[in-house]
Amino acid sequence: MKVSGFTIIRNALTYDFPVVESIQSILPLCDEVVVSVGNSTDNTLELIKSISSPKIKIIESIWDDSLRKGGLLLAKETNKALDAVSPDSDWAVYIQADEVIHENNIPLIREVMQKWKDNKMIDGLLFNYLHFYGSYSFLEDSRLWYRKEIRIIRNDRHIRSFRDAQGFRKYAQLSPTDDELLNGGRKLRVKHSGATIFHYGWVKHPLIQQTKRSAFYKLWHEKDSVEKNLTQQEEYDYSVVCALKKFEGTHPDVMYERVKKQDWRFDFDTRKKNLSLRESIVRFIETKTGWRPGEYKNYKLI
Repeated sequence: MKVSGFTIIRNALTYDFPVVESIQSILPLCDEVVVSVGNSTDNTLELIKSISSPKIKIIESIWDDSLRKGGLLLAKETNKALDAVSPDSDWAVYIQADEVIHENNIPLIREVMQKWKDNKMIDGLLFNYLHFYGSYSFLEDSRLWYRKEIRIIRNDRHIRSFRDAQGFRKYAQLSPTDDELLNGGRKLRVKHSGATIFHYGWVKHPLIQQTKRSAFYKLWHEKDSVEKNLTQQEEYDYSVVCALKKFEGTHPDVMYERVKKQDWRFDFDTRKKNLSLRESIVRFIETKTGWRPGEYKNYKLI
């Protein structure tokens, strides 16, 4: 079994992405890891080159900043990285620059990939998610955050990154149009990996979080909308949140130094629940049954 990894990154230092930790977390799974480095205003390229592994395969890309619809730019850049994966790989492991896989999950993931390698009915593998928020001690605890997503796909050129690169779809044609990348394709047929992605995108110093939010808002909205709706503030206000819960587990080993160096304070009373009536009803149903009404699922679990 041959396995490739792939990811994209731009301005990792400016926005404090844990991309090195992300890449290191999938290296044990992969025979190669393709890293597409976008044109950056900091030393991102040098940062990626500093990772000590012969498995790293760097490609450089120029991002089209005029693409401001639905995060499409992220899907198109992700597909560039996917296209650079070795054609003889069986699986491709996708990791975003703020996601990390726990080392305890590596044997399980490898076992599941081997199990379904030759079953062409299976397009990919699904992962659970832990969304950290505000600090490394709190997790998001509302239905506004996705619980599962695909992070391993079969190495099939008909499978493409979808919408804002959160998930994937399968297309009849090899080169789907921009509109098809946003709205078309077939949902992938997946099995659950049994593993979990640690998502750290909302754990940054409030100053950096606000800077990142302002920059990434532009990937989804036209210029007039940005000027009208983007709140101008110096620091991101983490206190404006529906519900959080304490994290009781252990972080991946590759995150140890980053967690230890957290240089801002954030605390939250987890008894506070700022939920709408609809959110409260859905939460009650989910607590009692495990079913989340209206949950977005960009996959078919089989």
